[in-house]
Amino acid sequence: MLTRLSIRNIVLIEALDLDFAGGLGVLTGETGAGKSILLDALGLVIGNRADSGLVRAGEDRASVIASFDFAQLPPVVTTGIEDAGIEIEPGEPLILRRQLKADGGSKAWLNDQPVGVALLRDIAPALVEIHGQHDDRGLVNARGHRVLLDRFAGGDVSEVGAAWRAWRAAQGLLDEARERVSRAAEEQDLIASYLAELEVLAPDEGEEEQLAHARADMQKGERLADDLAALAHVWTGSDSAVANLRGASRRLDRIAGEHPLLEEALAALDRALIEAGEAEEKIDAAVEALAFDPAELDRVETRLFDLRAAARKHGCQVDDLPAKLAEFREALAVIEGGEEHLAALEKVAQKAALDYREKAGALHDLRRAAAKRLDVAVASELAPLKLDAARFQTSVVRLPEERWSASGMDAVEFLISTNPGTDFAPLAKIASGGELSRFILALKVALAEEGGAATVIFDEIDRGVGGAVADAIGERLSRLASTGQLLAVTHSPQVAARGDRHYMIAKSSQGTVTRTSVTPLSDAERKEEIARMLSGAEVTDEARAQADRLLEKL
Repeated sequence: MLTRLSIRNIVLIEALDLDFAGGLGVLTGETGAGKSILLDALGLVIGNRADSGLVRAGEDRASVIASFDFAQLPPVVTTGIEDAGIEIEPGEPLILRRQLKADGGSKAWLNDQPVGVALLRDIAPALVEIHGQHDDRGLVNARGHRVLLDRFAGGDVSEVGAAWRAWRAAQGLLDEARERVSRAAEEQDLIASYLAELEVLAPDEGEEEQLAHARADMQKGERLADDLAALAHVWTGSDSAVANLRGASRRLDRIAGEHPLLEEALAALDRALIEAGEAEEKIDAAVEALAFDPAELDRVETRLFDLRAAARKHGCQVDDLPAKLAEFREALAVIEGGEEHLAALEKVAQKAALDYREKAGALHDLRRAAAKRLDVAVASELAPLKLDAARFQTSVVRLPEERWSASGMDAVEFLISTNPGTDFAPLAKIASGGELSRFILALKVALAEEGGAATVIFDEIDRGVGGAVADAIGERLSRLASTGQLLAVTHSPQVAARGDRHYMIAKSSQGTVTRTSVTPLSDAERKEEIARMLSGAEVTDEARAQADRLLEKL
């Protein structure tokens, strides 16, 4: 519920901090005192359109802060703040803040974290419900009528929703399979041709890389073959360089003992022969490694070119060809076994459709029965609210199949007829704001146990009525407020006397400056204000006595 409202520089309100509690709170004051400003300020903080005209004259910005306390956050609020990435500790108040600039533009915060105004609008229906002369939200909005009727009926829409999702999923699989079979059948000959080609080719994953490496090695061997062959004369033959070195080594060996320098020369020559031998071994190994078969090179190149040509044809990488082969096999299998597969999917979809129809049909019957009970409950509230000639009807219409949804197969709307002989019409079509507010009160009483916003506000619901009707309105407001929080802006002393708390709205002027203030009243002040409402500008003793009787009666 709403626990505190802080307003700064909104029209005639310079600064206002107002605390609220549960039960029925009434707000009274002279006409023009500024009661609508409070509602405008509250509307601003729950996401209504930002109007720079709300900023107090001479100020560059205005702000409104509203605090709400919940034992447990409503689901729509929890979902909204989680989607926005905001965390609220259990038991922590929900604090909405909106700032409005005089030159246009606004900003919003939720628990001191910046948010979009859209979030405030999304969670507002669970926080505050305002009913007034030009109500276009809450119970007037037909989009919420189905939910209210389902709560009243005690129907479990979740089962219908689950059946709907199962049906849609089964139908989706069936439609997808039909499209796949149809598409594959049109291309059957082409797919078969592609499959035959790839089965002959029999590609393996990673084969391209292996072939490319083998081809590169054989191409090197081909390029170096002449150079390696030309080096053979260094090591082979009687007149090769190495043979001459060996002959020189034998000759030098015979005379090396004649001088130390000859021994050193022999040692150097022996080292050269050893190095030459190692070089020969390396070259022989290279020749063996780079040896190639021209026929093998031709085979590798042909295989590589065939694989790459197939990849280009199918618009994929060579390594993806095995997957393409499997894809073509699957496509043909779908065509060949498609009818059987489709028949199985059709059975599943038909069963899911039947399950949905049964559950949605049962919910339809439950709604029709609950609609009759609701019509009776609302009708019993109309006469005491001076709506004797009015009639209320809950319309439950079965929709065409293409408009069925997870909510069922029905369109639900609350309709009224305000005069005998006139047709039923939506709540929003009512011309009289006073009648609309009283209709909504009757609905709220009938739906009292079915939930709604944490805080409900009625703005001048008693306009144009008095006496017994005003007393009936006050009694019903008090009854509604017994299990929650309800605020009523009222001109009726009978309604004001029902309040658990009383706030007086007043306007004062100092020179050229006009201010609106809101003051919680003590018991004595409350009696005086009710007396003023009874007698007018001059409060008489008789009015005070009548105020006492009103308060004592309650």
